Amino acid sequence: MKATLSARDNRKRVLLVDDHPVVREGLTRVINQEDDLVVCAEAQDAPRGLAAVAAKRPDVVVVDISLEEGSGLDLIKDIHAQHPKLPILALSMHPESLYAERAIHAGALGYVMKRQPVSDMIAAVRKVLTGHVAVSEGILARLVQTRRKEVKSGGTTPADALSDRELEVFRLLGEGHNTAEIATRLRVASTTVQSYRAAIKEKLGLRNATELVSRAARFVATESG
Repeated sequence: MKATLSARDNRKRVLLVDDHPVVREGLTRVINQEDDLVVCAEAQDAPRGLAAVAAKRPDVVVVDISLEEGSGLDLIKDIHAQHPKLPILALSMHPESLYAERAIHAGALGYVMKRQPVSDMIAAVRKVLTGHVAVSEGILARLVQTRRKEVKSGGTTPADALSDRELEVFRLLGEGHNTAEIATRLRVASTTVQSYRAAIKEKLGLRNATELVSRAARFVATESG
């Protein structure tokens, strides 16, 4: 439900990228009730999101971290590379302690969890539109601090040890997806996913596929709890 746009409309144009139609419809309805904001387009995956940025020229983009096709973090990186002045707000079901810093480093100006009130998301949209970072005080403190030296391998968490794509593969494994399903979801070859799996096992000191899947499942359970 996108509001009608006129040539003289001075509301800030919002592009929504989320793979759930119900979420897009709900956010669109709420955003279009604001006097200063309007949804100019919606996209369900990374390729359509990137195309919509070029076609619709939004003032701000709201990107879901977990997309059905492609990676939200990769999309943020691509948008930021092609449109460095365009503010991006990351939206996610995952705790900000896990993904907020990654989203900011990818090029986003803010991070909001889906469990937060919609008013928080609206406030974050307005904040990134002014060029300010929209994250919690705790994450902001971590961002401005000098990055600590890497912890010893025995205390390294998956979030610390793995790259963005490796962490995405690890999370999908923990959710019960097999190699072929992950390859389809991330739009890569199965051999590429196998390479990621091998790298994850090496970084986390896991001996085989059983340990990998078990560790991934525990990680997802902890993250969800």
